[in-house]
Parts: sequence; C-alpha cells; structure tokens
Amino acid sequence: MMTKAMSKEYHQPVMLRESVEAIQINPAGTYVDLTFGGGGHSEAILAQLAGGRLFAFDQDADAKSQAAALKANNFTFIQANFRYFAKYLRMYNVTRVDGILADLGISSHQIDAPQRGFSIRFDAPLDMRMDTGLSVTAAQVLNTYKEKDLVHIFSAYGEIKNARTLARTIVSARSAGPVQTTGALRALVSGLARPGRENRYLAQVFQALRIEVNDELGALHDMLQQAADILAPGGRLVVLTYHSLEDRPVKHFINTGNIKGIAEKDFYGNLIRPLKPVFRKPLTASAAEIARNNRARSAKLRVGEKIDNHG
Repeated sequence: MMTKAMSKEYHQPVMLRESVEAIQINPAGTYVDLTFGGGGHSEAILAQLAGGRLFAFDQDADAKSQAAALKANNFTFIQANFRYFAKYLRMYNVTRVDGILADLGISSHQIDAPQRGFSIRFDAPLDMRMDTGLSVTAAQVLNTYKEKDLVHIFSAYGEIKNARTLARTIVSARSAGPVQTTGALRALVSGLARPGRENRYLAQVFQALRIEVNDELGALHDMLQQAADILAPGGRLVVLTYHSLEDRPVKHFINTGNIKGIAEKDFYGNLIRPLKPVFRKPLTASAAEIARNNRARSAKLRVGEKIDNHG
C-alpha cells in the first residue's frame, strides 16, 4: 500500500481527517473518491474498509501512476473526468454508493510541476490542462478567443474587475506574436494590477484560464447532479472547495437541490431537494493545519446527506 510519505510528497491532502470522518464510513460500504490526486484521501478511506469497495477517479495521467502504488483488491482507479463518474460506475454494475468525496483543489504536484503551466512562479508553456489529452490549452484560449469572450472568462471565472482592459491588452499584444508562456503572460499583465496586488491578480488570471480550459464549473455541475442520483439514502457527499465559484454551487445544491439556490417546496411546504446539509456552515482548516500547509487557508468543507424520500 502507498506510504503516507509517498502521497504527501506528491500532494498534501487538505482537511484529511475532517473530510474522511464526515463520510461516516461503513466498513462494508461502497465509496468514491472523485479526485484521487496523490491518493491521500483514498488511502485513508481504504484503511477503514473491511469488505467494502473504493472507486477513485482522476483525469490526470500523473495521478494514474500514483494509483498504481495502491495495492488493494477492493480498490479500482479510473482515469476519467469526474463529470462522467456515474457512467463508469455502471460499467462495474455499481448504481448505489454510500459516500462520495471530492477535493476540488488543484494538486500540489500540478502546481509545482513547471511544465504544466499552472503556476505563476515558473516560466513555462501556457498549458493548464488537467487531462493532457484535451485539445485546447491556455495558450490557444489567449491567442484565438475573441476579445468579448476573453472579457467573459476573466470576469466570470477570475472575478477580475478590469477584465475589459485585460482582454484588450492581450488582444493588442498577440497581434505582434502569440503569447505562449506563463512568463510572457505575467510580463504582459502585471502592470494592470494594483500596486502590491500583482500576485493576487495573476492568480485570478491563471484561475480563469484554468477553469475555461478544463470546463471545471460545467464538470462540477454535472458531478453534483450525478452524486445526488447515485447516493444511497443516508449516504454522504463531502466536497472541499477553494474559491467562491466552486463553493457557491456546492452550497446551493446541498441546500436547495439546484446550483442556483432557488428553493422549491411541495404542497406541504417541504423543500424539494435530494440532499440536506449536515453542517449549517462549512468546516474550515485549523490554524495548525494552515501553518503546515498554506493551501488549506481558503478551503471550505461542505457535507450533504441523501434524504430518504421513501422512509
């Protein structure tokens, strides 16, 4: 079985204890880790299973190589985007599961691998594909999208206030030659940030491009609906989010049954929703964990429990 040292070297899981405890594992149950990454969460879930099964998903080929180190007969790794997880589970004759975990954060390994183009710290090709088999890279987005589409991406996915100025700057610059590297993008847009906020601004730009390249929000919406359908009554959905664009639809879906947060009620005034929130407010990382792992500072842990409508 993978050692803790191995998984930590690849990616240090955020709120590991809290998230696994929130699933309320039945040793004989069936569970899904939708974001295998370095395997930290999967390893912790497997340690509590006796007769149960774990299916893990990740579209990243690097995660597949990590999964090969997990030697367990009740563990199955599937290299695929989690937006298709229910379809893949049906191939294994699995139509009901007892718990689902999704850690939506980009893995430490992906950030720290310069060639992936996810980090503002390195000069590297503008790639940002979670699945390197995808056809569109961040460079293609920057160099081929119309100005109005870039405005939408930066405004909607990066929540950048001067998105129009940013898009205009990029379109003007690419007329002299394509913007191909993270370093070139950084040099191009750093001057548009408020003094002292350059890194924050760049992080927002990179986030917007990454979300567009990987259709992260579309995948999240698909996953939430499938999770509600496939969970057994009393089963838990545990989701770790790292920014408001992820957290908002997760919160709305758990509370109201839809990503827009529009509450619908039946004839008797009861909310029509497949899940109910386990905690009124999201759980957050402890000060001690944030001191050990700065990436935990923005994490929010939300938990939904499948309602038994036939009880």
